[in-house]
Amino acid sequence: MKMQSFKTFIAEAKNTHLTHAADLSFEGYSRTQESIRFIESLVDMLRGGSDSKLNLTRKWDGAPAIICGTNPENGKFFVGTKSVFNKTPKINYTNADIDANHGGGLADKLKVALQHLSGLGIKGILQGDFLYDQSDLAYKTMEGEKYLTFTPNTITYAIGAGDLQNKIKKAKMGIVFHTKYTGKELSDMKVSFNVSQSDFGSSASVWAIDAGYKDVSGKASSTEKEYSNISSLIKKAKTSASKAKKGSNLIAKTPAISSLINIYTNAKVKQGKYSFSTNEFVRFVDDKLQKDVVKLKSEKGRERKTKAKDDMVNSIKSISKDLNSVFQLNSDLQKCVLFLIRKLEEVQSLRTFIKTSTGYKVTRDEGFVASDRVGTAVKLVDRLEFSRANFTVDKNWVKG
Repeated sequence: MKMQSFKTFIAEAKNTHLTHAADLSFEGYSRTQESIRFIESLVDMLRGGSDSKLNLTRKWDGAPAIICGTNPENGKFFVGTKSVFNKTPKINYTNADIDANHGGGLADKLKVALQHLSGLGIKGILQGDFLYDQSDLAYKTMEGEKYLTFTPNTITYAIGAGDLQNKIKKAKMGIVFHTKYTGKELSDMKVSFNVSQSDFGSSASVWAIDAGYKDVSGKASSTEKEYSNISSLIKKAKTSASKAKKGSNLIAKTPAISSLINIYTNAKVKQGKYSFSTNEFVRFVDDKLQKDVVKLKSEKGRERKTKAKDDMVNSIKSISKDLNSVFQLNSDLQKCVLFLIRKLEEVQSLRTFIKTSTGYKVTRDEGFVASDRVGTAVKLVDRLEFSRANFTVDKNWVKG
């Protein structure tokens, strides 16, 4: 895998986030083709393709994000959050540094990490998601079975009796690593997503794993019937991509509309719906911008805002046919994503639950991340399963 410059990666990370594969349809025709390429490569992998072009990792719902390892500039071990990458970095070598840079529950987690990760034999610098410390572990009975559980963010992970439960119970903390950085200076490192067990050692006090997707059972391999089904879905997505080319490029060139589409689609997901249309989008935008109008006290201000609102609504209406094509493309791509997720989920090491007002409900993993050899990455998530829960379920973790 070709690795990005650390400076480039961090500059991008400040302004963007990992995109849903289907939502590349809103970023232009070339990005749509990237989404289809990722999907086809994953299908090839599931068919047993020997020369995989992708690195596939399982998304864990951990928090906070932990950056840790040895600073190559002074040989000292450190821990931190993403603030390690600030213009004025917050790097913690001691508990005193943590107290100076952070507070509350975040500081407590970082102190646990500093104490125990230093003995893990980490090579270079790794990024991972904090899963639990001893205070987060609890036994709970769900579906009539007793589990050892931890809830780092939205999802509750549950482990039945056995060797894995014993390892997790004995460890002082758990962490899953998914990103690594290499280089001689913190300001100019290389980043990649192909972390493996060889990048860190073992310790009785840390349950540490890499996020790499492993199908040692062969359960996720696709059958000929399944391959035929996904091939039909991909063919339909390609047809939709051709029809949506103009609209996709228009959205990509119009940040104001792109931003509103993102807000609109997230709002629909919160409602538990994954169906989009231009007519509904127009009403959504009109209602949203009207709320901005009524907040203004001056008549001139309201007139100016009203004109801006009307101009935006008319602009959207003028490309309604093209937008509908893009929304259809997005839906077709998401159908491909859901097919792949269901296959990948057939290999699962832990049970996962969501806490509701009436108890715990079985849920699926957060999803997966696919990255290619040039550093491009997308996320594969069932948005009506995990994303909606992430928007609406009370969190056990408050980010600091």
